[in-house]
Amino acid sequence: MAKDQKQDAPPRRRRVRALSEEELKLWRVVTKDATPLPGKHHPPEAEKPADSATAGPVVSKPKQKKPIHSVPVTVKPVKPAGPPPLAGLDRRTSQKLARGQVEAEARLDLHGHGREEARIALLRFVSSCRASGLRCVLVITGKGESPFSRHILHSARYHEAAEHSGILRSALPVWLEEAAFRAEVASFQPAHPRHGGGGAFYLWLRKRK
Repeated sequence: MAKDQKQDAPPRRRRVRALSEEELKLWRVVTKDATPLPGKHHPPEAEKPADSATAGPVVSKPKQKKPIHSVPVTVKPVKPAGPPPLAGLDRRTSQKLARGQVEAEARLDLHGHGREEARIALLRFVSSCRASGLRCVLVITGKGESPFSRHILHSARYHEAAEHSGILRSALPVWLEEAAFRAEVASFQPAHPRHGGGGAFYLWLRKRK
């Protein structure tokens, strides 16, 4: 009876051990080129990471652009080009004027003019003379009460005795530095004694363009 019970007992199932990762790798290498028979059981494999071909679309995060730091640029205002500065005459012309060997092509006498009235008259004079193509003109300012007013000594250099010189004689060199005058006059020089000496000036006008 005991023997019959042994025979009727269901056979014990063998426990299937799961393959390790190393064994699975080795199995894949061995069965890589093998064709499995139909109906045969294949050993379980560990889950593989999803293939890029079968996986869903990969959404790439947009790259963050690095912030562009703007560099401040200082723009300097462009100054409009003004008339050229007064320049000295060439040596030969200066010597001829100092010796009284050049005759002025026109002359202006500022005696009796107030300071501002004389400035306006002088600007009109040099503008008109230059427009007519003249180059050398004579402007008489008067000597004032300078201690050198009766001297006949003369040179091409301009000498100033501010405390005693006449108002117009002192003002003329200052006026000629203004842009309006520099546009018309290239240089100036004290006149020869026979043309007025310390109380007059030669003005050399710019060429017409």
